[in-house]
Amino acid sequence: MNTLLQITTAYAQPKLKSMPLREQPAYRVTQNATACNLTELMAAVVGGAKQIEIAQELMTHFNNDIRRLYQAHPAELAKVKGINQATAVRIKAALNLGLRLSLPAEERPSINSPADAAALVQSEMALLEKEHLRVLLLDRRNRVLDNIEVYQGSVSSSQVRVGEVFQPAVGRMASAIVVCHNHPSGDPTPSPDDVAVTRAMVQAGKLLDITLLDHLVIGQNKWVSLKERGLGFEGG
Repeated sequence: MNTLLQITTAYAQPKLKSMPLREQPAYRVTQNATACNLTELMAAVVGGAKQIEIAQELMTHFNNDIRRLYQAHPAELAKVKGINQATAVRIKAALNLGLRLSLPAEERPSINSPADAAALVQSEMALLEKEHLRVLLLDRRNRVLDNIEVYQGSVSSSQVRVGEVFQPAVGRMASAIVVCHNHPSGDPTPSPDDVAVTRAMVQAGKLLDITLLDHLVIGQNKWVSLKERGLGFEGG
């Protein structure tokens, strides 16, 4: 009986407890975080005696796909055994902090090209699993005043109300805007609806004296400028 109890106890012992210090996630992150694998990084975020088991189960649940993990709601994270609501929120915060590092640090960046606008939104919008439409509000020197989300869902000519797209710009007295929306499929090829919406926004901008500088479609690791392609703009 004692032997069986010892075996059972040893089997239930957290992996962290039997690890040399130099192999423990927190120590490895301290020494060289870039050399850690996803499970080790997640274990350090999760913390606690069973951090390794929980991190392994979490990564298995999301097929080791950091993109799916980023997209998951905290309630979905909390469904994994060992993760409570507080830990789920901590994981979401850590993932978003990491994402912010890829965003420009400048407070008021200027938009001088489609690439400048894409750099502001590409990292985050490429991860979204639904279509989102955002508007970059610009002042007279094309500096970004704000980045406003206007829509979630299908960005089609029947769904998008042009007045709602320009409403934040009117409220902030912006001189120009850049509209950005993502294609969750990863393919940024503009659709006929994208072109129709762009054409309507160009005309509305002329009436409101707010220039639509561009409309970007964001895909996976790539994007398309409708202005550069002459789609929906004059001459398109």
